[in-house]
Amino acid sequence: MAGRGRLRAELMTVIMTTPPLESLDTPALVLDETRMLRNIERLRRHIGSLGVSVRPHLKTAKSVEVARQLLTDGHGPATVSTLKEAEVFAAAGVGDVLYAVGISPAKLPRVLALRKRGCDVSVVLDSLEQARAVAEASRESGDPIPVLIEIDCDGHRSGMRAGDPLILDIARVLTSGGAELRGVMTHAGESYGAVGAEALAAFAERERAAVVSVAETLRASGFPCRVVSMGSTPTAHFARDLGGVTEVRAGVHVFFDLVMEGIGVCSRDDIALSVLTTVIGHQPTRGWIIVDAGWMALSRDRGTASQAVDQGYGVVCDADGAGFEDLIVVSANQEHGIVALRPGSRATLPDLPVGTRLRILPNHACATAAQFDGYQVLRAGTDTPLAYWPRIRGW
Repeated sequence: MAGRGRLRAELMTVIMTTPPLESLDTPALVLDETRMLRNIERLRRHIGSLGVSVRPHLKTAKSVEVARQLLTDGHGPATVSTLKEAEVFAAAGVGDVLYAVGISPAKLPRVLALRKRGCDVSVVLDSLEQARAVAEASRESGDPIPVLIEIDCDGHRSGMRAGDPLILDIARVLTSGGAELRGVMTHAGESYGAVGAEALAAFAERERAAVVSVAETLRASGFPCRVVSMGSTPTAHFARDLGGVTEVRAGVHVFFDLVMEGIGVCSRDDIALSVLTTVIGHQPTRGWIIVDAGWMALSRDRGTASQAVDQGYGVVCDADGAGFEDLIVVSANQEHGIVALRPGSRATLPDLPVGTRLRILPNHACATAAQFDGYQVLRAGTDTPLAYWPRIRGW
């Protein structure tokens, strides 16, 4: 019996002293909770200092556990990019959700079903066709579906230009047709191409001015406009004046990534997400180290390719998250990543034997996280060093 006790104690010592990531199969998606919480608090504090609240975008995390950290009371407000997200978060108790992708008429029954279950889901649109469909669904159901008109502040994607007279026509169709015109929203997607504090602050003001001007036009024409919503991670962090805005949306700030580092929104030490991988081979004459994380794990996103520093498919760190000088994933096949020194580097290729664990920082946190079913979480302030948080998948 004494021998068994000693053996159990020895096994427990091994378990407690073995780094938690060593037990994982690779590739695996690793989330540093300490960094994540710091990132969340940073934006919350900044936006709060400007007198506005944050409506976090949950499309990056797609996780109920992360949402509980993002939402101050666990119930909202929140932003989503799929109705699957809205359904899962609503089931977890989130009661105020903006579905921030232009509404397809075929999806309105799912919106109404969510609302019937007690979740205040609002939708966005930018056309008369959509407005008529929402108004008709509102009349037929007896439930006035809340709508935000999407404004295009930078030519990035969807939305109506601020001076478009059709905005008032859409407002008229909604309010006279049985829907609820709740307000206006915009997203400065082109801010991802701005670099540095001054450029990002200017983009934030451009975003604010566009959406606030439409809100003022609507009110002057006798239409309600309770919500004035703007947001992108870059502009949210560098906004200096949010006059006229009621809420700010952001999502990738939870994890950050190399694109955000490249434009000056975060530092390398803020990036909370990485892909754990294992060295599986070498090509010495080519200066290559082969790992088991290809584009199926890292994604094909090459968002830094157009920036001042091209980070390939991701920056290579050791198992503890410390970076190597100029070591990146230079190429990726489906299940193979090719690690090498960046072109032109004078650094020395590190000696990384087969079996070495490495972590890859992603170009785009949303795209990389989407490759996995869940997070392996390095917990903050707990005796449990590693946890698993599932992700929401599908639409």
